[in-house]
Amino acid sequence: MVEIALPTADRRLERYRLGEPSPYWTAGGEARGPFNRVAIAAAHVVADPLAEQDPWVEPAIDWDRTLAYREALWDLGLGVAEAMDTAQRGMGLGWPQAKELIARALERARARGDDPVIASGAGTDHLEAGPGVTLDQVVAAYEEQVSTVEGLGGRVILMASRALAKAARGPEDYQKVYGHILSQVSRPVIIHWLGEMFDPALEGYWGSGDHLAAMDTCLSVLQDNADKIDGVKISLLSKDKEIAMRRRLPAGVRMYTGDDFNYAELIHGDEQGHSDALLGIFDPIAPAASAALGALARGEDKAFFEILEPTVALSRHVFRAPTRFYKTGVVFLAYLNGFQDHFVMVGGQQSARSLLHLAELLRLADKARVLRDPELAARRMREVMAVQGLA
Repeated sequence: MVEIALPTADRRLERYRLGEPSPYWTAGGEARGPFNRVAIAAAHVVADPLAEQDPWVEPAIDWDRTLAYREALWDLGLGVAEAMDTAQRGMGLGWPQAKELIARALERARARGDDPVIASGAGTDHLEAGPGVTLDQVVAAYEEQVSTVEGLGGRVILMASRALAKAARGPEDYQKVYGHILSQVSRPVIIHWLGEMFDPALEGYWGSGDHLAAMDTCLSVLQDNADKIDGVKISLLSKDKEIAMRRRLPAGVRMYTGDDFNYAELIHGDEQGHSDALLGIFDPIAPAASAALGALARGEDKAFFEILEPTVALSRHVFRAPTRFYKTGVVFLAYLNGFQDHFVMVGGQQSARSLLHLAELLRLADKARVLRDPELAARRMREVMAVQGLA
């Protein structure tokens, strides 16, 4: 057994004994799939710590490691949501880098030959969300990014727009913009409703600060354009709101859960339906998610919950308020698991969480059985602690 002294809230060091390596990373394909849910992980990017650029000014990406992690997700049977908020879109990753990331990931997906699932974020983040922004500018920005993704042969995830949130005067403006863009897409898209807990600039999206009123507007867009929509991903961290909306969706439109607090029960579903998954937490818990989804597809509901439920406490910690800093936990777990050799992030976001937060991440990741090599994880945790004065 591996032991490590971890800091506590009362400023002590407490011995913690790590468990056995995760059994899920090494499980064979027959133990995983096929799935009876669509399961997509929003994937993170790996920064290049040796690049000359200052990380707060110009993002530098380690393309080899970034793409290798997408390969790992596909090998586990999961799809990839590319260039989304988990990839620090709007928090260090701009449209020029996102465009290159999408192009490289699509090329890698095509090279596999097994038709892995990949969908890419198209938004308006190259348009400054200032006071003078107009709806016409929002439409043009969406058109540019949608045409880029589709021109590369990709499927679109239509991201929420900070510029639209700034320019819109009411629900009718959202209906106008989304209706215009959806009329032009060449294949069905996923619409992403990202809540203000993930991005404060999106408060009042769909024309109302009341989520239920906003839901009515979103549903009207879905109903008016159902043939152009594969599904909707809502990230409001409320299972009740997701279930309420799920039960009102037009026929053929999927609900992709973005609820990183309650995903296990939402994916499992009830007598009236279930949610598919498009989740940021599926990046760090990918092997457990894969194993659980395989069990669910085989009718092993008990095993599904036994595998996935322990990851929920980890996820709630990763996504605790301020929720927008969850990417730090995602990348930290990738570092602990050996998918990158450093804990450096695009935009310097490794500094967004405290040492106590990271220590608890290690404990919860161990309890969730998602650590590939506990000895490596402990060694790397000690290195991070040493940098912060706990040698």
